[in-house]
Amino acid sequence: MPVCHHFSRAWLLTDARLADHGVAAARYVPPGSVIVLRSDDLAPAVRRKLLYKLRRIAKARRCLFLIAGARPEAARRVRADGVHLRGRSRTRAAQARRLGLMVSMPVHDRREAAAAAHAGADFALVSPLYATRSHAGVTPLTMRMWLALARRTKARPVALGGMTAARQRAVRLRTSASGIMPDWAAIDAWERRR
Repeated sequence: MPVCHHFSRAWLLTDARLADHGVAAARYVPPGSVIVLRSDDLAPAVRRKLLYKLRRIAKARRCLFLIAGARPEAARRVRADGVHLRGRSRTRAAQARRLGLMVSMPVHDRREAAAAAHAGADFALVSPLYATRSHAGVTPLTMRMWLALARRTKARPVALGGMTAARQRAVRLRTSASGIMPDWAAIDAWERRR
């Protein structure tokens, strides 16, 4: 599935904070969204079961399905659309691309933005834009800093950190003059929308 730059796509990141690690929330994401399986804290057999549930929902809702913490060949084997590469796994971007997988990467600073650009990431989750439980005590980025990091990545930017649908609309208004149409990602916001 190609990366679309003509509309803002919603992202659901699974997490232990979500009831059933996001299965119920996944049923509410709009068609065309992106579902990212994180939930690294689960036992392998439980995570595998969650993977198959989320993959079925993603397919039924015409969503992209990415897996964090998976080797590209494993993501390809379970028919995921891509991988979310963090930390040392960033070096697997070239392998993921050879396998036809999309690549998303987290971006919190200039070093990570440069790494995403170097890796040719399709998506860059730039955060935190607002205060969030995921980064408790971390000062959120200003919009100017967020835009600078988003541009530096050369990838489709995804606004993350305290995001809601209402905040996504505000971000979209503030970024439209720059020619950037960011996607938006959330964890807690999906639980509240159910």
